[in-house]
Amino acid sequence: MAAQQTFQIAGNGSKPISPHQIILKEIKAKHASILNERWHSRLPLIHWSNIVRNTHYICYGYYFNNFPIGVAIWSSPVAQNRFKDGKKMIELRRMALSEDCPKNTASWSISLMVKKIRKKFPEINYFISYQDKSVHKGTIYAASGWTAANEIRNVSWTTKTRKRNPTQANGDKIRWEKSFK
Repeated sequence: MAAQQTFQIAGNGSKPISPHQIILKEIKAKHASILNERWHSRLPLIHWSNIVRNTHYICYGYYFNNFPIGVAIWSSPVAQNRFKDGKKMIELRRMALSEDCPKNTASWSISLMVKKIRKKFPEINYFISYQDKSVHKGTIYAASGWTAANEIRNVSWTTKTRKRNPTQANGDKIRWEKSFK
């Protein structure tokens, strides 16, 4: 009996045809920031220092044939102090995938990253991410078993005493959650 092929080989092999061909590697925040700027459609700018100064953070590069084709940046929630158990939470701050990524890469990788993060940070039991309603439908979170929790109206983070950088995206958001409590 012949061995069954796990993956179909198509074209010249320069693009994956299944998310299972992609390798997720933990990468440095500086590198993650550069990759995010290359591919993120709405929020290309995130300085590496804004990642590493959090209680928890981890960045993943998506690789196919040793070439980067995507990135995900996780850290403690930006507004960690506004949550009851903010120190037990982690937020998917950015996910940016190149056009070379096959269908279902986002939901497949979210599920895989959650497993890896739970192993690395066992104290984390709550995952969140924000969907920009003006450009996304939340399909990747729903497919990963997350729950739509709140609709967040866009507000400026600038106050009288603290001026912030210009906002990269001005749309309303939906907060998605995955709990392991």
